[in-house]
Amino acid sequence: MLTHEETLRLIKLAQDGDEDAKQTLISQNIPLIRSIVKRFRGRLEYDDLMQLGSMGFIKAMMGFDAAYGVRFSTYAVPMISGEIKRFLRDDGAVKVSRWAKTLASKIAQYVDGKQKQGEEEPSVDELAAHFGVDAQDIVFAMDTTHYLLSLSETGGDEDGTPLGDRLVGDVSPDENLDKLMLKDCILDLPEREKKIIFLRYFRDKTQNEVALEMGVSQVQISRIENKILQKLRERIEE
Repeated sequence: MLTHEETLRLIKLAQDGDEDAKQTLISQNIPLIRSIVKRFRGRLEYDDLMQLGSMGFIKAMMGFDAAYGVRFSTYAVPMISGEIKRFLRDDGAVKVSRWAKTLASKIAQYVDGKQKQGEEEPSVDELAAHFGVDAQDIVFAMDTTHYLLSLSETGGDEDGTPLGDRLVGDVSPDENLDKLMLKDCILDLPEREKKIIFLRYFRDKTQNEVALEMGVSQVQISRIENKILQKLRERIEE
């Protein structure tokens, strides 16, 4: 791992046209690029996201000035994220990766087969075990086609405000990507918090109903929910 001084030295060399310095900086910062790319998982193929992230990193590298008074990584993060978001917005559509579409189709066929045999609809964990993937991948694939709608619906909110609006406010069509980024933020929540958001906003349950299901008071659910929403809001605004 490069020290701060080594990073500054290589940036200066790269800005002066040294290709070896540029490649060293890129290779040493792959973990940083990957960490940002994860936020956009499912929007594009992984290789495409890494390419966009690398482009953003190179722009940060060539535009950085030590006089900014910040560490290079602090400067690079919004540049990398911005490059990916700019591409998705300018392209005019959110692209769902092929694996998610394929998995969603397989899930639908599997569930339909179960129902035709008179069996109960399998749980997310059962589907994950059947298809050999993580539970969050099942949720993501199942929500691929209706996620925007879910964010627009009022869900279980007591005052009828959609989840997306509670977190990011009024948005224009070009800002829908920010709402979609909420999906990844929700999937990263601890299981208990994820369940509360799922029950409240995707299963239309009130705070009282969630409290009964989880064995706590309505006041506790309200307090926990507010903390979760604040956490999500901060993640989206990063």
